[in-house]
Amino acid sequence: MTQTHSDYRLSQLDQLEAESIHIFREVAAEFEKPVLMFSGGKDSIVMMRLAEKAFYPAKIPFPVLQVDTGYDFPEVLATRDNWVDRLGVKLIVASVEQAIKDGIVIDDGKTSRNRLQIGTLLNAIEENGFTAAFGGGRRDEEKARAKERVYSHRDEFGQWDPKNQRPELWSLYNGRLHEGEHMRIFPISNWTELDIWDYIGREGIEIPSIYFSHRRRVFQRDGMLLSESEHNPLRDGEVAEERTVRFRTVGDLTLTGCVESTASTIPEIIEEVAVARVTERGATRGDDRFSEAAMEDRKKEGYF
Repeated sequence: MTQTHSDYRLSQLDQLEAESIHIFREVAAEFEKPVLMFSGGKDSIVMMRLAEKAFYPAKIPFPVLQVDTGYDFPEVLATRDNWVDRLGVKLIVASVEQAIKDGIVIDDGKTSRNRLQIGTLLNAIEENGFTAAFGGGRRDEEKARAKERVYSHRDEFGQWDPKNQRPELWSLYNGRLHEGEHMRIFPISNWTELDIWDYIGREGIEIPSIYFSHRRRVFQRDGMLLSESEHNPLRDGEVAEERTVRFRTVGDLTLTGCVESTASTIPEIIEEVAVARVTERGATRGDDRFSEAAMEDRKKEGYF
């Protein structure tokens, strides 16, 4: 039988891409001064690619912001710089180290640099007058992120109230703000880790080399494999050894673990992720292990 019409149904990945691009364009039209959080990790890189597509052939119409703990992986920072240079976007770096020197946050020797990002980020948002900040949070990562809306309201203190969120029926977003408030925006909220890797493979996206299998000196701590580093001194009884590993997520190297893996290509990573039963944050992020509600507590204070 002759087909008389074209099939315009989109694949799941195309639907997710279209939704995310719609969100980017809505925010650019609605908010006076948005900014894209860009760490150089896989999720923020996918966000950068989506923003690039959303406004092509024009340049991305807002700057990107990285909160630098001082303990970031060099490979991640190199990839961040490659993307910024290629797209010609303005990069703003909010340094935790500088925030400590300026008295914006206090380093008591016990609090992790990851937690000190909260005050550093809120100060950067206030100083620059940003009214909306795009983040790469996904609902499948962690239960606190699963509670959050695409448009996530923050009060004048940068805090999030999980019991007071705005409805988003029919993907209609309420971006109304009072003086001093801002909105966190999550365009890839409905994506999964597997969707991210499928998209990276389809688009041929450049990502940091540490996401792929490589040899690295690591040691065991709290059930995770952490990188040997000057910022990560060994404790009594800990022994560093070289293993074949890769990272599922990247962040503060003193808290971000790796997993033993031989997956050195994107198809191999997709195969590995497809059978994983623990999310990347649950498996390799020490800052989420302090308590059952660690992520939610940080988010209430202003963390992404």
